[in-house]
Amino acid sequence: MPTATEPRLDTLLASLREYLGDAPPALSLPPTAYTSPQLWELERERIFSRSWFLVAHADQLREPGDYVSVEIAGEPVVVVRGTDDEVRALSPICRHRLMPLVEPGAGHAEAFTCQYHLWKYGLDGRLRGAPYMNGNKDFEARDCRLPEFAVEVWNGFVWVNLDAGAEPISTHLDLTADEFANYRLGEMVQVDSWSLVWKANWKLVMENGHENYHVLGLHRQTLEPFMPGGAEVYVQPYSSWVMHLRIPLTVPAVAESLSLNEVQKAHGMLLMGFPSGAFIAMGDQVVWLSFLPLTIDRVQVVGGVLTTPDQAEIPETTARTQQAVTAMINDEDRLGLEAVQRGVGSRFGDRGHLSPKEAPGMLAFYRNLAHALLE
Repeated sequence: MPTATEPRLDTLLASLREYLGDAPPALSLPPTAYTSPQLWELERERIFSRSWFLVAHADQLREPGDYVSVEIAGEPVVVVRGTDDEVRALSPICRHRLMPLVEPGAGHAEAFTCQYHLWKYGLDGRLRGAPYMNGNKDFEARDCRLPEFAVEVWNGFVWVNLDAGAEPISTHLDLTADEFANYRLGEMVQVDSWSLVWKANWKLVMENGHENYHVLGLHRQTLEPFMPGGAEVYVQPYSSWVMHLRIPLTVPAVAESLSLNEVQKAHGMLLMGFPSGAFIAMGDQVVWLSFLPLTIDRVQVVGGVLTTPDQAEIPETTARTQQAVTAMINDEDRLGLEAVQRGVGSRFGDRGHLSPKEAPGMLAFYRNLAHALLE
């Protein structure tokens, strides 16, 4: 039951419903939207169990047996390239006594073996061995396999949906084809990757990603000089799952091996995939990020830096320099958002008025959030 200081779930949902109108309030969410266990459980049911999450880049799955293991709101997922070259998303929970077959992270395996009782599964999820099970007349080894989730590789980005029958995410991502075709995303290679845990609610993190206003404060030395927080950000929603943002640059992006148009040279080209995946293209560099919800106040941040194959061969390429810069930016965001998460618990917390510099992107995110939770 909600406490005396915690609004009821229906009160929070009423606040969300306001963003579906023709004149949504230029206000942030109520502070309890980031702490309510009731809302978290509804998000697990209506968003996390049926949304597409960006979890990896295809370069992490080059060879049969390469895998990436993540967790989405308590549900473990392993994405692996099979011996048939197919990429699959499997539940890594042993069908015998529920021990995870792999820990979160990335690696390589010829098969997945449970360390509890040594049950072994192939890269396609089929059971390959179960010691001393022949004596159980009710057990059929051929019927035992790891459950599969929906998975799709789009221009090198690997997306997973816990709903095995989900509509393809490419249906929505393809709507942005004209914005990103010149970057030749499918040809890019990854030169850096990371996996971090931030102590913040996933919605706070995504609000941060939908506006550039915070660059004024959190990124004064790293981003503000060439991607100023006071610039006008263009926001184009394509569907309830995908939107595009253009962030003006003070210095045109250079990409000698790419034929970029004037708009692409003058902007950071950002794609946001609801609920929590994104990538931004700047010249011959692409940085991708995904914020996988773990608990009410924890997200796993996975991502990487991509560049063109020719630039990847140059030891001192700008894309490799971007690795250190991206790490600094990530840490600046982490410190800021973890502080905000502490702030939402204040008894004086209230909804904040949004600046015109942040409202377009944040209100678009709130609208998608409301659609997902209310419709």
